[in-house]
Amino acid sequence: MHKCLGLVLSNLAIAAIASPAFAQPVPDAVAEIRDAQGNAIGNAYFISTPDGVQIQMRLEEFDSAVAEDERGQHGFHIHEVGECNPPDFMSAGSHFNPTGTAHGLLAPDGPHAGDLPNLWIEADGSADYSVTTNLISLVPGERNIFDADGSSLVIHATGDDYITDPAGNSGDRIACGVIVPAQ
Repeated sequence: MHKCLGLVLSNLAIAAIASPAFAQPVPDAVAEIRDAQGNAIGNAYFISTPDGVQIQMRLEEFDSAVAEDERGQHGFHIHEVGECNPPDFMSAGSHFNPTGTAHGLLAPDGPHAGDLPNLWIEADGSADYSVTTNLISLVPGERNIFDADGSSLVIHATGDDYITDPAGNSGDRIACGVIVPAQ
């Protein structure tokens, strides 16, 4: 009996270690985020889920303007063109908005499909960000961010007020990353 119980417990332990529940999901798309000087400051990963597209991002050594113990709030959006020419990143175009709605997560006639919650950057210039949105898609259709000219992620200088058209008074574009399908 003890041998049988030991064998069962050993098999359960091996199954738990090898379980795919512990595996990280494979991203469907990625974006390398660069600042206005062209420095790589982080990566964003796009993962299809039953609830929409999850965006996970990690930034490091960014935003030296944030004082020691303060957190910096920054507008964060998906833009309509997959191009990030520094230093102003205007090549990324406007917000991704295939349905022609108003800007803002709080706007009565909004939001743009590319509107995302603000990004918080810590005093050391790092940020961890994760959000799931059902306003975009990674597969063919009206909300597909992989249209003919692609899409990009843009970080703005200040926080988005979530209502003011066209960009929530979120200021200059200070970082950008072209979204590409994962290889």
